[in-house]
Amino acid sequence: MAPKSRSYQVSATPFTIFGHLLFIALATLVLIWLLKFREGLAIESANKFKIFNLHPLLMVIGFILISGEDHLHEMICSNIMDSKFPSETAIMAYKTVPAGRRDKQVQRAVHLTLQTIALACGIFGIVVIFKFQNESHIPDMDHMVTLHSWLGMIAICLFGLQFLLGFFSYVFPGAESYSRAAYLPWHTFGGLVIFLLAICTAEMGLLEKFLSLYLFRSQEALIVNFIGLLLFLFAVAVGLSVVLPHDY
Repeated sequence: MAPKSRSYQVSATPFTIFGHLLFIALATLVLIWLLKFREGLAIESANKFKIFNLHPLLMVIGFILISGEDHLHEMICSNIMDSKFPSETAIMAYKTVPAGRRDKQVQRAVHLTLQTIALACGIFGIVVIFKFQNESHIPDMDHMVTLHSWLGMIAICLFGLQFLLGFFSYVFPGAESYSRAAYLPWHTFGGLVIFLLAICTAEMGLLEKFLSLYLFRSQEALIVNFIGLLLFLFAVAVGLSVVLPHDY
């Protein structure tokens, strides 16, 4: 029997690297937009739009990019643990952890840390937008009236639920190994769905801001549009990193 052709198979590694590069590009663009074209950032300020600007900063860089980076990290760690010859970077990162179960311990610790940071940023991002709306006294501005706000709240709540289920399944002692194994595919699937929901919510938020500022043909319009475009590409890179194999 003739050997099966693998010419159609694609490795996830290029998409993972592309995702890391997009992380840097997106973080840079968001900071340029908020610091150069908007009023800057502040927790307390007479200029309430500085408070508002914390919302896209926390949601894009803190919530979406960090949670997406977590997916990319999981794929890299899975590749490291399955590979016979891990990369030099992986070797240096794992040298500080005792031998034995060090790979899984590091992967779990980094995963939990990134998820905690993402959840904290998401919650704080919700808090600052409520703070902005309460303090700005803009007429006809109510809480939770747009689809963007609905999907955003759903994404944060689902992320928190996913975090708790994952914590009690994989971190908290006492969970049975069979239950952990059975829940793992759903944990991965749920995480990816919530991530994509957050991407869609962010795209809607960028559109709302674009229209409310009447940007259209300007440098700032290009920045906002490129943030939206790169967010879409980041979602594609993360999704492909999750579903494609790193090695054959």
